[in-house]
Amino acid sequence: MKQADCLRMALAELPQGTMEIVGRPAAEPGVLFTGTFQGETDGRGRMEVYPVFPGVEASFNTVLGTYAAFRHEAARSTLEINHCRLGRVGWDLRDGMSVYLGEGDLSLHSADCCADSVMHFPAEMYAGLMICVDLTHLAESPPPILAEADFQAERLAEKFCGGGTFALPAGPELEEIFRPLYRQPEMRRLPYLRLKLQELLLYLEGLESGGRELTRYGSQQTARIQEIHALLTEHLDRRYTIEELSHRYLLNTSTLKEVFKAVYGLPIATYMKEYRVRRAMELLRESGGSIAAIAAAVGYESQGKFTRAFKDVTGQLPTEYRREHRG
Repeated sequence: MKQADCLRMALAELPQGTMEIVGRPAAEPGVLFTGTFQGETDGRGRMEVYPVFPGVEASFNTVLGTYAAFRHEAARSTLEINHCRLGRVGWDLRDGMSVYLGEGDLSLHSADCCADSVMHFPAEMYAGLMICVDLTHLAESPPPILAEADFQAERLAEKFCGGGTFALPAGPELEEIFRPLYRQPEMRRLPYLRLKLQELLLYLEGLESGGRELTRYGSQQTARIQEIHALLTEHLDRRYTIEELSHRYLLNTSTLKEVFKAVYGLPIATYMKEYRVRRAMELLRESGGSIAAIAAAVGYESQGKFTRAFKDVTGQLPTEYRREHRG
């Protein structure tokens, strides 16, 4: 089953516009998930919160939608760690800037950077893990394994809580830490979190540097890129040049291409080719239209060009795909 279909099934019972928080009661002491924490979305979302250690919380987050807005305390001493498992995620931060992550990437920043922020999901779906660490509390009473390893919470504060947003790109070391966490049944999640989050904190403390600082883009720029995306995807029968888009949205061509790739993960031409094919896949499954009609509907002037693009992306001919998947 496709990963997006799994998310839809998991969130199907939630009403549209619901961000459900499951786990720690708001009345209990917490790190971020206290009575002041609020979340909202234009789609459906769930946050499953686990109190891992005193001063450390983790939340498995799933969202089907284009954005989620959060409000919580602006705690400079709280380190917020986000791992993107599926989709893409970006933040409109308090300083008017935006940053984006792709699948497997990890971001780190203090909680005061995003105390009243909006998260965007360019793929209209997202799954990941958010970890909140009260570094002051952790320094005073670390878990036994961290204490035995002479873990120093102050080192994490120096590396990651200086005001910027830092990232570690996807790679085998992060994969080894996070993959087991997403595979555990409910009854084993908390024990695995206690094991793996200590491993993660030791790994982060041992890094020689604080990772690379994420490239930050003006939130107004990313908002214009989202408008461009809406234009392109709502009018698949029309092909716009970079120059047309640059003139229409008052962005120079190099900035337009750079910020589009940062937000959506691919160059415009590659992204739109894959988007057209994904839309064609839906039409092949759900409609009885001819291949030529579907080709025209997704913006191909000839059936031959459409067939070549479809095979490039899927490895199948449209007729083969329809035969396997329709109904």
